Formats: sequence, C-alpha cells, structure tokens
Amino acid sequence: MIPARAIDLAPQSVRPSNPLGTATVVMSNRRIASLSRAERIWAVAAVHGEVEQLVCLHDAIWPRLEHGDRIVYLGNLIGWGKAIPATLDELLDFRRAVMARDGGFACDLTYLRGSQEVMWHKLLQLQFTPDPSGALSWMLQRGVAATLESYGCDKDEGLRAARGGTVALTRWTGQVRQAMKRHAGHEELLGRLHSAADTGSGGVLFLNAGLDPKIPVDRQGDLFWWHGVGFSQLDRPYAGYRRVVRGFDPRRRGGEELPHKITLDSGAGFGGPLTAACITPDGDVVERLEV
Repeated sequence: MIPARAIDLAPQSVRPSNPLGTATVVMSNRRIASLSRAERIWAVAAVHGEVEQLVCLHDAIWPRLEHGDRIVYLGNLIGWGKAIPATLDELLDFRRAVMARDGGFACDLTYLRGSQEVMWHKLLQLQFTPDPSGALSWMLQRGVAATLESYGCDKDEGLRAARGGTVALTRWTGQVRQAMKRHAGHEELLGRLHSAADTGSGGVLFLNAGLDPKIPVDRQGDLFWWHGVGFSQLDRPYAGYRRVVRGFDPRRRGGEELPHKITLDSGAGFGGPLTAACITPDGDVVERLEV
C-alpha cells in the first residue's frame, strides 16, 4: 500500500463443452450492474491471484481517481495464481480505501463473475453434481487447483472424497468452505458478483470473457464467461452498445482494441502483466495502465 491510501483504511450459439452445465448461471439475483452515473470507469482485467501486480495497479489507479470514477473488475479474480487469499484481502483493502474517500460509496466498485468464480462456486456444491469426480478433475486442470491449495486444502483429498460418495464429499466441501471463511470478507466478496456491467444504451458493456453476438444481453447467462469464441466473432457493435470490453481471453492472444470491442487481458496469471483501462461511458479509452 502507498502511505496515502493506507491512511484511509479505517472502517467506514454454441456452448463450450464443460461438465458444470448451465446451472452455474443461477448464483445470485445480481445480473447486469449499472454504471450509468459514472464519469469514467476503471476496468481491471483478469487478476488470477497475482497480488503483487494488483497492489501495483491499485497504487497506480489511486492518485488518478477523480470524483465520479467507478471501478469494475472483469472477473477471474482467483485461480491460477498462488496468492488467492492475499489477492482478495487486497481487493477488500482497496474497497475500504475507495469508500472512505470524501463522497465515496459502495457502488463505486463493481465485481464481475468470471469462469474461475463460477468453478469455485460449483466446487463448494460439488456433492450436488451428477459426476463430481469428472467435474472436479476438469476444474482442477483449469485453475481451481491453485485456489484450493492457496486456502490450504488438498485437491487429492477432494478427488478421493468425490469417489467416496455424497457423505465424504459433503464433509470435504464443508472443510473447503470453512477454510475460506477463516479469511474475513472473502465469502462476502465472492457473493456480490454480477454477470456483467454497462453504462447504458449507446455506451459500453463490460464482461468477463465472451458472448454470443446473436443472443440478447439478458439471455447470455453463462456465455459471459465461457463463450470466448463468440467474442472473437464479434465484427460490429453489439446490442446497441458502442463497445464491448472483456477482461479475459481464454485463448491468451493478448490485448486488442477495435472500434467495437476491447480485450484488456495481457496475461496476468500466466507470466504477463496486469492491465487496466480508464474508459468513458461512451467507450473512449482515456488511459491504459500495465504493471
């Protein structure tokens, strides 16, 4: 933390094949967050547990924050990196700092759901999955292993529990949940995720990884985090938005800025930098940060 920030911390369509199914969509009533009153939006790409980069990025954003700015994290806060608890702690610290500013509000920060958060949510309910062993193996290969290990949980024990039946699996997922609860605020933070965010008609749609260009925004559901191919096929403005901005490219091809879409992912979690962009409500990029 930079000293100035630390002072303020006092409390104040083709679907990809995956064994999780479309039921992962129903996780809260929070769907599309409204950023219509924002003067500018700081959009943060997928963090993937890279806490040191996140601290540096926050420290770069902090002195640039202006009255009316909003911050939106574009999902995949967890997964792949080795410092998941520290990453969520940093997000909570920065949230408190932003809210403690003169005129700060809770709505100044918005957190989107990404594929990593979807899988983590599903892991905590693994005992209700038709094929828990297959689902867990699939998730472990896609970043969940790092999140489990960072909370001190044994993935091999989870695989044994998945093969051992509902009682054993319920006991193990309960242990994972308790491990997360030992870190104050983590469960609450991951429980306030939105599917996407926008600045209104003619503005910007913010999302995690993808969409189906042929489907209305209110019917995208789990395509927001699984359908990266659809985003790649987007060749014109979508659904009345001037621009669509995503924070993660599943194919890891780096950032992209086109008139109708932007990819901010620069490879955080895979050896690359963490990126953020300051964007106006109608889609102009004011500044780009990379750490």
